[in-house]
Amino acid sequence: MASTEQKEVEENGSMISGLLDKAKGFFAEKLANVPTPEAAVDNVDFKGVTRQGVDYHAKVSVKNPYSQTIPICQISYVLKSATRTIASGTIPDPGSLVGNKTTVLDVPVKVAYSIAVSLMKDIGSDWDIDYQLDIGLTFDIPVVGGITIPVSTQGEIKLPSLRDFF
Repeated sequence: MASTEQKEVEENGSMISGLLDKAKGFFAEKLANVPTPEAAVDNVDFKGVTRQGVDYHAKVSVKNPYSQTIPICQISYVLKSATRTIASGTIPDPGSLVGNKTTVLDVPVKVAYSIAVSLMKDIGSDWDIDYQLDIGLTFDIPVVGGITIPVSTQGEIKLPSLRDFF
């Protein structure tokens, strides 16, 4: 008798498991087709020198495909030269994306003074460094939840000259 009940429980469990797998597949397919914001780095510029370091600003354009405002949970960034990380950080709660529009975000990147001086010693006379900037934009999209959109750019950027320090 126990084996008949056990067999029934196993069959019911198998049927429920199959239904759950189908439901997961259905929702995964529907969520895969949900539009997400699109982002691109427009430019990275030298802004100035402070006692703490060298300031750069990245302009990032983000297109919101929804009519509703989408909150930006955080922006994270890593600035590299060659394979060396020269700056990284997180900007919590930087604002929101306006519905059905492109929002331009200003991402301030601060390179510590000691790292900037070290780079200046290594580069020689042209004052340019090759860089890669990786940015992660984390949004809270209703129904979908939190998603992070990676954006990356690379190029050449000027280091400050001595006159920028004075």
